[in-house]
Amino acid sequence: MDAFDFREETPQQNRRSRRTDTSLVWNILTGIVLVIAACIALAYLNILINPYAFVNPFKPPTMPVLVASPTITPTSRNELPPTWTPEPTGEPTATSTPRPTATPLPTETPFSLNPSETPTLGATPAFSFVLQQGSPQTIPNIYHPELGCNWMGVAGQAIALNGGPATGLIVQVGGRLGSQVFESRLSLTGAVTQYGQGGYEIPLADKAVDSKGTLWIQLIDVSNQPFSDKIYFDTYADCQKNLIVINFKQVK
Repeated sequence: MDAFDFREETPQQNRRSRRTDTSLVWNILTGIVLVIAACIALAYLNILINPYAFVNPFKPPTMPVLVASPTITPTSRNELPPTWTPEPTGEPTATSTPRPTATPLPTETPFSLNPSETPTLGATPAFSFVLQQGSPQTIPNIYHPELGCNWMGVAGQAIALNGGPATGLIVQVGGRLGSQVFESRLSLTGAVTQYGQGGYEIPLADKAVDSKGTLWIQLIDVSNQPFSDKIYFDTYADCQKNLIVINFKQVK
């Protein structure tokens, strides 16, 4: 025989060796899993204790700081004294209120009457209302400043015998405006109070137009019976004279 004696491993020894190697690998893997599980447990514990820890990838939003608002303490400014007793007041005394009086506008502009309707001095008026002294007057369009010169009209008020407003009377304007026939237009006294409590207003055109005694104005009732004569008046192609003010006054 040779000097070296080779011993062949039996199949049982080979199986035992492979089993030992496999057990070693599983032990190593089990140890790694345990270490990873311990790290994960520590990370969850850290997040549970401190949600804002760096290991938490989903940190909760930072809560805003609450600001304390000052407390309002009611004052006793409106409190009544404990012994306050209301004192009787004297009965109101009756006072007489003067009736409103008509105030003419400051400027005066002469007007032209139709030649066939010139009044006779000293004659008894045939109608209940006549022109108030100082009418007609021409002034700028002060009540429609947004329209300016793109408006022309006639306006005024009716005054009763007692000096108060005469309301509910129909105001009619007709005639011709320049070379055009003017379609009759109506208003009612007391409907436009910026000219007075018995005020009225009738638009004539959308611009200032010149005319000489071709337009007339008259007070009538619902049955078309006249309360005044037809008053003829002029208009002007002037933005400073595009509002003609005509006031009526009751005389009987």
